[in-house]
Amino acid sequence: MSTTHALSEAGSSPPPERDTVIDVRDLRMRYRSQDVLNGVGFTARRGEVVVLLGPNGAGKTTTIEVLEGFRMRSAGDVTVLGADPARGDERWRARLGIVLQSWRDHGKWRVRELLAHLGSYYAPYSTALVQRPWDVDELLAAVGLTEQAEKRIGTLSGGQRRRFDVAIGIVGRPELLFLDEPTAGLDPEARQEFHGLVRGLADENTTVLLTTHDLAEAEKLADRILILAGGRIVADGAAEELARQASAEATVRWTRDGQSFEQATAEPTRFVRQLFEEHGEAIGGLEVRRASLEDTYLTMVRELETGSVTGEQAAHAFGKGSR
Repeated sequence: MSTTHALSEAGSSPPPERDTVIDVRDLRMRYRSQDVLNGVGFTARRGEVVVLLGPNGAGKTTTIEVLEGFRMRSAGDVTVLGADPARGDERWRARLGIVLQSWRDHGKWRVRELLAHLGSYYAPYSTALVQRPWDVDELLAAVGLTEQAEKRIGTLSGGQRRRFDVAIGIVGRPELLFLDEPTAGLDPEARQEFHGLVRGLADENTTVLLTTHDLAEAEKLADRILILAGGRIVADGAAEELARQASAEATVRWTRDGQSFEQATAEPTRFVRQLFEEHGEAIGGLEVRRASLEDTYLTMVRELETGSVTGEQAAHAFGKGSR
């Protein structure tokens, strides 16, 4: 059974209108004399997968903790699911799901047993529109752990364990899910399965805010990518959009008569056509490459670290100020 299909079967209502789930404006955080966040602003809508990128120390964890209501901000306006996280009550928290990079668990519990136990805490927060928690059997099917239901948590493989982590995060049927480095340590097959799970959740209208250092993962999963550097969001858009803004040129590589050639051009289609008109079948090994998310990210971070651009200049260059 595909993850998306399993989630669709478990869904209880059609997708609602896409509305704003997270709204952050001029978020600031100061530790003693150091400004960690200096005017962060972004939004996330229902059913979006938003990936937050940034170098170590950029303030990603601080930003997430403010949104989760675990850290008080120094200044700025933050709204999550219609409420200020600093004042969120238990009913508000029941609408969130949080999957940490690692957590201290009860390895002797059985999978079904612990999910049922944790789910019982959410039952008082059911509404006419959202039935909390998930039915345990539906949840196990959704995350692909039906066959492991009676196994002890400590015996699960790495991929199964990460799926179980997500099951814990979504047992209360959250409207917003926070994922911190969700595929760290997973093998390629388990990572691919996990990506399918995340997309399935988004298809069921769960908003996902994810942090990762894996740029290929970000490019694959994200509806939108936020790059946090220099204390602010310096880029906000789809991976392809950011790459186009970073470089209007493409690189064309080819071989001819045993020699390798490379040319940067803003009009790769026209250039390739001219190549074949001039040299025909002598052209081989043709490759047209635009800037990848990794190229974009590394270029931006290096420029900020070396001081060749400021955070404000980078944000302007990537159109952040106009969003």
